[in-house]
Amino acid sequence: MKRTRLNRNAWIEAGLKALVADGPTALAAEPLARRLNTTKGSFYWHFRDVPDFQAAVVKDWQTRAFATVVTALAEDGSTEMRLRRFGRLMLADKQDPALRAWARTDKSVARALAQVDAERLTYLANLLKQLGIKNPEFAQSTLSAMIGLPQLVGKSKPAAAFDTLVDLVIALQ
Repeated sequence: MKRTRLNRNAWIEAGLKALVADGPTALAAEPLARRLNTTKGSFYWHFRDVPDFQAAVVKDWQTRAFATVVTALAEDGSTEMRLRRFGRLMLADKQDPALRAWARTDKSVARALAQVDAERLTYLANLLKQLGIKNPEFAQSTLSAMIGLPQLVGKSKPAAAFDTLVDLVIALQ
């Protein structure tokens, strides 16, 4: 059987996909090697051990999440449109809920999420202030909605629900 040569980023990407599909227990050398049709040796070539790999997966997600906030800060457009775009980006992140589930049992993942959420909260609070909503608890509520909406089961449409929340904010102006 032909084996595939992979770089570090390919392993991390595979880890993020496995995390979303199967949870943190899928972040181990053997199941990932099978999934990628390669050897465990390739895994250990790039990572010292499984905890090193898991830390790299979390760091990669965290770096991307921070980049989303930085990109949002630099965007043009009305405050309303920037709020809607940011919400949609966050709602579309399939990895966020998987990391939150993992964070319930891993303090290092919880710390990484808390750092990202702090940046997101600051960005949201600033947007809401520009819209005349100065109450910091409303920014927290908005972030909580963005975190929770993707986890609702059934016929819910998280983006539509978030747009309704933004409509309410605009009506409060």
